[in-house]
Amino acid sequence: MKAARWHGAKDIRVETIEEPRTGPGDVKIKVAWTGICGSDLHEYLAGPIFVPVGTDHPLSHDKAPITMGHEYCGEITEVGDGVDNLAVGDRVAVEPIFACGHCAACREGRYNLCDSLGFVGLSGGHGGFAAYSVVPAQMCHKMPDELSLEQGALVEPAAVALHAVRVSQIKAGDKAAVFGAGPIGLLVVEALRAAGASQIHVVEPSDQRRARAKDLGATSTIDPMHEDPVETIRKASGTGVDVSFEVTGVPSVLQQTIDATRHEGQSLIVSIWESEAAFQPNTVVLKERSMKGTIAYRNIYPAVMELMRQGHFSADRLVTKRIDIDDIVSEGFEALAREKSQIKILVKAPD
Repeated sequence: MKAARWHGAKDIRVETIEEPRTGPGDVKIKVAWTGICGSDLHEYLAGPIFVPVGTDHPLSHDKAPITMGHEYCGEITEVGDGVDNLAVGDRVAVEPIFACGHCAACREGRYNLCDSLGFVGLSGGHGGFAAYSVVPAQMCHKMPDELSLEQGALVEPAAVALHAVRVSQIKAGDKAAVFGAGPIGLLVVEALRAAGASQIHVVEPSDQRRARAKDLGATSTIDPMHEDPVETIRKASGTGVDVSFEVTGVPSVLQQTIDATRHEGQSLIVSIWESEAAFQPNTVVLKERSMKGTIAYRNIYPAVMELMRQGHFSADRLVTKRIDIDDIVSEGFEALAREKSQIKILVKAPD
């Protein structure tokens, strides 16, 4: 079968590999659509970050080259021994987290904080940029009949955004700022709207992405190339927002994310970073602000799909391009790197 595999930075190859086999407790999925994630782009441009190189990942037992793709869905074509909650023909969204199940975080139910955290399609396993994927049955969530398979490919990134909002201190009526209107930033805007934020200020240099943020419910959009985002946000919100979300991974933006909050405000760091970032600790200390990181999601796929049933996180408003796997580098990764008008690019699985 065809699969897109990571061999190194700027080296993703569409190759023919053996179709994966189903073992006990596994299901085999005919992949439908897979989204290209910002994390995938980081691996393409500057990896390895999550991709294991030289040594096998402790849970996937794989190392590069690996089949990429972790934002995906499809239809079950085979179930392994011991699987009784899923059946052939079920349409599923894949929750691609590898977790050990026995470290302190896993024992507390916080499996996204596992000491050996990994992701199918980043840390090994049979990723979604392929015709078929095999994963443990517990990674699969049945999709409501009302949701399209394209919508299913957005469950994973929407889960990242909804989890970030859930673990923040945002309350209905609070004011928020989102730095970065890429796919996750835009999904955070939608999650904030669902959470009842009274103001949502979005900072983004791309004209097209600012327009999309407005369409999705942003109160205001700010071009940081032409105005001071901190000054603009503080003026619009009174004393600063209650919670700000950093979704760019750009080092200079981190301090802005902090400065945009009010006293006792909170900054959520959602990005995966390619390099270090500095900030002045006194800006946190003297206003008793707080900072919090967030990674992935936990126990949230059913809530995401229910919100999708209600019209949130719509593929029609977020997907800007659909491509074949043979074009994944030129029309996918390279397009995302050079065209800031792109939001979410979906890759159609090969036959």
